[in-house]
Amino acid sequence: MNNFHADFNHLLLRRRHDVLFATLHQPQTRNALAPEVVAELARVIDLAERDTAVRALVLRGSRGFFCAGGNVGNFQARLDAVAAGGDDPVAARNREFGRFMQRLAALPVPVIVAVEGAAMGGGMGLACAADIVLATRDARFALSETSLGILPAQIAPFVVARVGLRIARRLGLSGERASGETALQLGLVDELAADGPALDELLARWLSRIGACAPQANRALKPLLQDCGRDSDDAVLDTAARQFAACMRNEGAEGIAAFREKRAAAWRREFSAADIREAQAEPAAATA
Repeated sequence: MNNFHADFNHLLLRRRHDVLFATLHQPQTRNALAPEVVAELARVIDLAERDTAVRALVLRGSRGFFCAGGNVGNFQARLDAVAAGGDDPVAARNREFGRFMQRLAALPVPVIVAVEGAAMGGGMGLACAADIVLATRDARFALSETSLGILPAQIAPFVVARVGLRIARRLGLSGERASGETALQLGLVDELAADGPALDELLARWLSRIGACAPQANRALKPLLQDCGRDSDDAVLDTAARQFAACMRNEGAEGIAAFREKRAAAWRREFSAADIREAQAEPAAATA
């Protein structure tokens, strides 16, 4: 099934084999993260959180370009906004984006970002909040904010978590535009593809790997790993033991039976490059 969600105006959302494909679709701004775009991405997160059948989320940009970062055209409007109740509207809007980033990083299903063209500023932040980042060799990544006299404020923790403090300093303090090859070496990207069609094939392979994993086990594992990153005390291990027992009594029974019977588990899903192209194709009206 390939369900197209028509009630989105700034991105294309489709569902295939219970994977959500959210494609940024604002080519006139190179898929910049305007507030309305972020609001629709937050609705996608709502859907993935509520619907426990969702197995993964794929973020990509339309027409061969991932994301140009923040929408610079909106910056002056923010500066001109009148502060209400003494609060700084610029700081408030910036922090709102940070809350979205926290939700994206904490989403209990695997998040894959597939980058073509460039991931600049906040677009690079989206990549750093993902679990798996795939890119074409000619893609570019940059923390470009300081070249505009501002900071990568809300994405900074996610960049550090992804590549470490040393590399975050290198990228942030220089505004370096890292190639796909360099991004791979720095740990920002997990695997490269030669071009867009090869990226479809690579994405299909990764989704097939995820499709071989039990969906509810994955939903339990990701928060557990995040907790382990913060702490390793008895509380974390106690929770892990309870989750292990719950999995054993649920998907574990099917997984063990499938292993013994040398067959695919009931939850297994396979993806092809054709699946990826279909799931991310623009509707006819959008290409006119």
